[in-house]
Amino acid sequence: MSEPTHEQIVSALHSMPAITLAPGPRLDAEKHGALPLPPSTVWDLPGGTAWVYYGEGNRGLVRPVIFADGFNTGPSSLDFCWEIMEFGDYALISELRRRGHDVILLGFHERSASILDNSRTAQAAIHRAVAERLGDSPLAVGGFSMGGLVTRHALAKMESQGVDHETSLYFSYDSPHRGAWIPIALQAFAHYIKDLDSRFSDQINSPAARELLWRHIEKWDGTPDQSDERAAFLAEMAAVGEWPRRPRRIGVANGVADGTGSDVRAGELALEGKGLSVAGTKLYTQAPGDGELVAKLRVVTLKTNEVRTSGLPEIDGAPGGSLEGFGILADAFNALNPLLGFKTDVLIRSHCFVPAVSAVDVRDLDTDEELYASISELPYGEGGLDEYRLASRNEGHTLVTEELCTWLLDRLP
Repeated sequence: MSEPTHEQIVSALHSMPAITLAPGPRLDAEKHGALPLPPSTVWDLPGGTAWVYYGEGNRGLVRPVIFADGFNTGPSSLDFCWEIMEFGDYALISELRRRGHDVILLGFHERSASILDNSRTAQAAIHRAVAERLGDSPLAVGGFSMGGLVTRHALAKMESQGVDHETSLYFSYDSPHRGAWIPIALQAFAHYIKDLDSRFSDQINSPAARELLWRHIEKWDGTPDQSDERAAFLAEMAAVGEWPRRPRRIGVANGVADGTGSDVRAGELALEGKGLSVAGTKLYTQAPGDGELVAKLRVVTLKTNEVRTSGLPEIDGAPGGSLEGFGILADAFNALNPLLGFKTDVLIRSHCFVPAVSAVDVRDLDTDEELYASISELPYGEGGLDEYRLASRNEGHTLVTEELCTWLLDRLP
């Protein structure tokens, strides 16, 4: 059979789901048979939707807890929220309702939109919860990953405007308070295949990704740096006081407290193209030093291009919540018809996505010393959280576990 044409490759790539670097069920994961319970009511909000579940025995909002969705592309999905929060290792929604809490699952029309845009949706949800609440129990407001930043800004913004949000507890679940990380090799590859399928590149260049990522490149041969959008987001957080001041502020992290990283080593081959269309492509974990090779890129064309970086730490193996970034890319390509030539071997599936020091806001990400700091030896009060809890092992980003959830549940109003 002849080699696939450019048009055939483009058509095949566009026919598959977009490559999306965000937590969620893998392509080969067994689908859960249960369906989400019908919500007690649904709120249509500016820029989003809230699915509301009254607590057991409640006939309305009595003890509201708002959980904001995290980063992805496209609109939030009720099925996805339940997949993460209920059908995994720990049935969080059921336990919240059993304890008498009303669960408000806050979704967004576009999860990759600016954090500041989705903050307006969160503010509308808080106003609605206050208006519909029966009695005077205070709210608990927070979210998973980016959702923790959305609600952090929403509460701080309301306070800066003199608005009483009636919230006594703010919480974040593995939120990147000091930035998230996608390996430069993966960012470069996303931009490199833009002419074939722009969706992967569009996600990396989306407003939310630019605001979240500690280091970002806009083009495959760009220099990793803080994006202008991230700088503007950080300036806006400073303008509203960084954190809400009225509520108690707590957070959990999917990374460990003692500074122990994962088994991912710097400068190792993580993914290699084997099929005819990607032979020569090699993606490596981030290595420190100057002029370090992080990617060899070849897709369809004859030429192979190199991507090198300087001055970045060994962040892929840092303690924290992990993402199967290399694995997501490999799974997507290996699901294509083998005749298209996109067969890929993945040697390292996961990398650190939200370093533990970022999730609990105690250190920046610039050096190995900061990334691998022993958080358990640091005094409280160095960051914006009043109290935090870290996992007993480095695990998947936003993995809902009994260990972290029971600690959080015990602190809800």
